[in-house]
Amino acid sequence: MILSLPKESLEHGVVTYSSGNHAQAVALASREASTRAVICLPDDAPKLKVAATRGYGADIRFFNRHKDDRDAFGREIAERENLVMVPAYDDYLIMAGQGTCGLELLDEVPDLEAIMTPCSGGGLFAGVSTAAKSIKPSIKCFAIEPETANDTQQSIQTGERVKISPPPTIADGLRVQIPGALTFPITQKNADAILTVSDDEIIDAIRFMLFRMKILVEPSGAAAAAAALAKNIPGSVKRVGIVLSGGNIDPEMLVRVLEDKNDSQVAP
Repeated sequence: MILSLPKESLEHGVVTYSSGNHAQAVALASREASTRAVICLPDDAPKLKVAATRGYGADIRFFNRHKDDRDAFGREIAERENLVMVPAYDDYLIMAGQGTCGLELLDEVPDLEAIMTPCSGGGLFAGVSTAAKSIKPSIKCFAIEPETANDTQQSIQTGERVKISPPPTIADGLRVQIPGALTFPITQKNADAILTVSDDEIIDAIRFMLFRMKILVEPSGAAAAAAALAKNIPGSVKRVGIVLSGGNIDPEMLVRVLEDKNDSQVAP
C-alpha cells in the first residue's frame, strides 16, 4: 500500500493506528520506503510492540482506547500534518498484502482442506480467504475471534455490521469493536464459519506451542491454533492450515500466562 503512493505523498509521510502488529509493519515499510511514519498506539499497548515500533523509527502518539475514537484521533493527525492514512485492515491493498499468507500456505501444502485465521477487523481473514479460494475453491475458511470480542460473529448473524463495547480479552490485537466496511462483505462471502475461543483456550494454546513446538506466539496470534487444539472445527476437516499472526508478548504477560493458565481474565 505504501509503495503504491505517489511521490508527493511519500514526501509528507503516513499515519496509522494499531495495537502493535500493524504499527510495526507500517513503521518498517515506511523506513524501507524512506518516508515518515506517525503511529497511533493505545496507551495500554504491550511494551514490546511499542519498543519495536519506535525502534523502526516511527513517531508514536498514544490514545486511550476506552475514551478516544482511534479513527478520529488518527485522521485528525493526518489532516493536520498532511499525512496519508494507512488503514490496519479496511483497504484492498492491505488485504492483498495479508493474502500472501494464504498463497504461501497452499504453495507449501496444496492439499489443505481448510484455513483458520485470527479475526479482528477482518483484513487478514479477507485477504487469506480470497487468495485461498481463488486457488482452491473447495477449501473451507474459518475466522476465529475471542468469545468476548465476537463482533464479526454477531455481524454475520444479523447480516450487518455490529459494534460492540471494548472487549475484555487477553488478545489485545483482536479488540476491534466493529468489522471493516470493506472487509465485512468479503468475510460474509468467504467465511464458512466464524468460530470463537475462550481466553483459557488461548492460554492453553500459547503454553502448548511454547513447550511442545518451541514457538512463542502472542495471545491474538494464537486464536486460530486455540480453536484447532480445542477441536472447535466444523465438519470432518482433517488437514488444516493455521495462521499464527504475531509473537509480541510482554515478559510480564508471558509470566502470568505460564504461572496461572486457568486465569481467563489475565489483564493485558
